[in-house]
Amino acid sequence: MLMARDKQIAILVPCKNEAVTIRDVVEGFRRAVPGCTVYVYDNNSTDDTANIARAAGAVVGRETRAGKGNVVRRMFSEIDADVYVMVDGDNTYDASQADLLINKVIGEGIDMAVGARIGAAEKHQRAGHAFGNRMFNVLYSRLFGQDFSDIFSGYRAFSRRFVKSFPAVSAGFEIETELSVHASQLRLPVAEIDLPYQDRPEGSESKLSTFRDGARILKTIIVLLKEYKPLYFFGAIGLAGMLLSVLIAIPVFVQFAQTGRVEAYASAILATGVMIVSMLSMTAAVVLDSIRRMRAEIKRMFYNLT
Repeated sequence: MLMARDKQIAILVPCKNEAVTIRDVVEGFRRAVPGCTVYVYDNNSTDDTANIARAAGAVVGRETRAGKGNVVRRMFSEIDADVYVMVDGDNTYDASQADLLINKVIGEGIDMAVGARIGAAEKHQRAGHAFGNRMFNVLYSRLFGQDFSDIFSGYRAFSRRFVKSFPAVSAGFEIETELSVHASQLRLPVAEIDLPYQDRPEGSESKLSTFRDGARILKTIIVLLKEYKPLYFFGAIGLAGMLLSVLIAIPVFVQFAQTGRVEAYASAILATGVMIVSMLSMTAAVVLDSIRRMRAEIKRMFYNLT
């Protein structure tokens, strides 16, 4: 049962070329969430997506820069509401389950409720996508914590303060990863709910590319690790460099102990150079971690003031 109907609820649908499914998505959410406003932001569609969405009762916007992240950033900045529900325009998510996510935000003070896709990897995704999703979910858990089991879900509900404090720097489908990292870094109250997931209807085509999007998401995770956990990132580089320096220097020390002379000058110089760079990396790790803590404090203050 949907709580607090006096709340202003915005349904955000970033999409491109979803003429086959967009009417069902808009009408489904208007029925499932009475009084909501459905916003469809078109990302350079070459079909009739925008007109169909408008005819179905959606408020239609447009973002010309390609990529889901660009669309989400614009939606977050332009739309005002108490609760936001983000969903893909491909009709793979069940609109009737939206109240479960919304009630988490309104009733429990959750800042981001994620609809974890039941059986998506086994039933509804190509083998490459399924393997990639499992790999990235495990990697995310190791690096940023175990807040989420499905970091790529496109079905989420947000509080206003989450949306208005989210920096949104990603351009493409890696935006879901950035949303999850933002919540984990600030230790925001989050929740995951298992929800059904279905195949795209016949005639609807996915815009995902297993290798291209996988490479972009891996790059995003590495960049976010550098930004949010520099002590681990640069510290690991520094420790690896120190170990390499010692391994290079061992023969030099053995030679010096045996002969009293150093003849492998190249190895000695290389070991010294690697050690210096490694120590600089360790210093950078400590300095950047202090900056990271300060940035997190500022973001937390901004989040509290929103």
